[in-house]
Amino acid sequence: MKKKTIYLASPYGFSKQWKARLLPDFLSTLEELGAEVWEPFQRNSQVDCSLPGWAYKIATSDLQDVKNANAIFAIVNGTPPDEGVMVELGAAIALNKPTFLFRDDFRKCTDSEDYPLNLMLFAGMPNLHWEDYFYTSIEEIKNPDKALIRWINS
Repeated sequence: MKKKTIYLASPYGFSKQWKARLLPDFLSTLEELGAEVWEPFQRNSQVDCSLPGWAYKIATSDLQDVKNANAIFAIVNGTPPDEGVMVELGAAIALNKPTFLFRDDFRKCTDSEDYPLNLMLFAGMPNLHWEDYFYTSIEEIKNPDKALIRWINS
């Protein structure tokens, strides 16, 4: 059986510290579950950012990966969360991709009493039991009762 692909949307590649200390935990955890993880900072590492047009190359490459991946796993910390991650999530939701959100940021970032983030982000999840698609710790990603493992194994 071919591995399912997950696009890992996160701002963690912009910071050397986050890239070295935070990103590897997400990559290894998702890979241990049996998914092929597409991490955009790795996938675009060959783009020479000193040349004109580099930003467009990266943007179109990331969008193509969102289109081609089977699902998206988005790290949505911050108030508001990273705008690039939000664009990637919006594209994935519009393409009806399964969406999984991670937020361990304790600050409120919402316009709803029901959801911990902007209500539009939950349009890519079921109305009932959306909590199964929302993660608040690395350990919780490994929970077999949550949606990600069920999706990977389906």
